[in-house]
Amino acid sequence: MRNAIAVALLTSALGAGCADEGTTENAATSETATASLQPKSDNKTLAGTARFEGAPGNIKLTLDVSGAPAGEHGVHIHEKGDCSSADAMSAGGHWNPNMSDHAAPGPSAHLGDLGNMTVGADGKGSLSASNAQWEIGTGSPKDLIGKALIVHTMPDDLMTQPTGNAGGRIGCGEIK
Repeated sequence: MRNAIAVALLTSALGAGCADEGTTENAATSETATASLQPKSDNKTLAGTARFEGAPGNIKLTLDVSGAPAGEHGVHIHEKGDCSSADAMSAGGHWNPNMSDHAAPGPSAHLGDLGNMTVGADGKGSLSASNAQWEIGTGSPKDLIGKALIVHTMPDDLMTQPTGNAGGRIGCGEIK
């Protein structure tokens, strides 16, 4: 009887430990990064929030902006999280650790190619995207942390090298 009670207690303790480990492991696999967009260049009203979240191999972006000019705007991730200059040129060029050609978002494009966002007459727009290669907080060349999210004045033509001919930068936010 004593052995049966000891086995039951040991099994219960081991089961509880496994449940805790599984919970911790699942929480550790989901990562989050954010950016708060500020107006740049001649735009004085653009504001926005970007949220990157998910597990390795499945990071998703949700971007919402307000105060932007109506129409289509190219959106890219740029190589430096530096939005200090008035025109956001301090953010450098498109983030392209794979050295890919500029293109529509997809496996053969720059990791920073996000395509276009439509902004309505009310100045509001949103964009959703995902990329299996993005990473958060790893320190690798594919890590989003320390990059900048940029909203451009014009649509991205999805083919002109290396920028998509999207024009100036009207919004910038460091990804943290």
